[in-house]
Amino acid sequence: MKLSWIFETAPTALAVAAAISGGVLLLVSLVVGSARRKLHRAAETEGDVDDFLLDVVRRTSIALLVVPAVYAGSRALSPPAETASLLRTLTRVSLIAQAALWSAAVVDFFLRRYHRRRVESDPAAVTTIRAFRLAALSAVWCVATLVALDNLGIDITALVTGLGIGGVAIALATQNILGDLFASLSIVLDKPFVVGDFIRSGDQMGVVEQIGLKTTRVRSLTGEQLVFSNNDLLQSRIQNYKRMEERRVAFRLGVTYQTPKALLARIAPMVREIIETAGDVRMDRAHFAAFGDSSYDFEFVYYVLSADYNVYMDIQQTINLAIVDAFEKEGIELAYPTRTLYLQPPSRAAVAAA
Repeated sequence: MKLSWIFETAPTALAVAAAISGGVLLLVSLVVGSARRKLHRAAETEGDVDDFLLDVVRRTSIALLVVPAVYAGSRALSPPAETASLLRTLTRVSLIAQAALWSAAVVDFFLRRYHRRRVESDPAAVTTIRAFRLAALSAVWCVATLVALDNLGIDITALVTGLGIGGVAIALATQNILGDLFASLSIVLDKPFVVGDFIRSGDQMGVVEQIGLKTTRVRSLTGEQLVFSNNDLLQSRIQNYKRMEERRVAFRLGVTYQTPKALLARIAPMVREIIETAGDVRMDRAHFAAFGDSSYDFEFVYYVLSADYNVYMDIQQTINLAIVDAFEKEGIELAYPTRTLYLQPPSRAAVAAA
């Protein structure tokens, strides 16, 4: 690029061009500086929109806007076509880079908002959010780079094709890792469980301690740490006991066949009353259910109005002790497996035949 045309340009025209360029930069600097002064206490406010605006202002690069300012000033001149084309290209590249910085601010804004809403209920989401931020920012800058190269006149078709083939190869080589990564993202977004939940997967159960990018760590009831692959965990059936609102309890009682009919008719109402007075329960039903092999069988169903296992066991213990006490007072015998053998002496004909 030849610069001799500058010396051939009238000083007045150069002064006008310099004034335009300087004015544009000064105006942008004043706007950015004023916005920073007005938004410098954004972190102290409850809203997040002013935080976003402050982040956008901070990511506005004066250095990147120098070339567009020079291009604006050059419009007052008559530079050679080659120089004008170069300035236009550099201006586009500068604006693309600035747009990428603002796009990154948008990504951070939404991720910060999501993180602020979820950090108390799911502290483990921080790790996945960071990974997602890295992936999103990488995508933003990759797109910006490709657009910039295209504006510089470079044929990016072969580059995009090569990146596509390379991406497929990498994806095939790391499909298990990527599967766990996307499973981690799914856990964070869909939230089948969070840190602190008591879950069961297959024959394993425990409290969720950490949700990582590749694995989820669970502390079992016996004390050891269980490590699940995120992908395998989501492909299995998960029971989340922490989100249980109430616990259904069904049990049977058997009384001996020697129990009188009058007592049989009183057992179901008696046990119903015991359950209803236990507290924190909702009675469902109480019935004489069946004739067992060695007992009259009664079936009772109620709900404990708490998901806490210790509360359930305390209530069940209270009910069991009250049933035993009531049956002792009424003389009702609980049945257990029995078998009665009837011995009959042989007949005279059988004895004679022998």
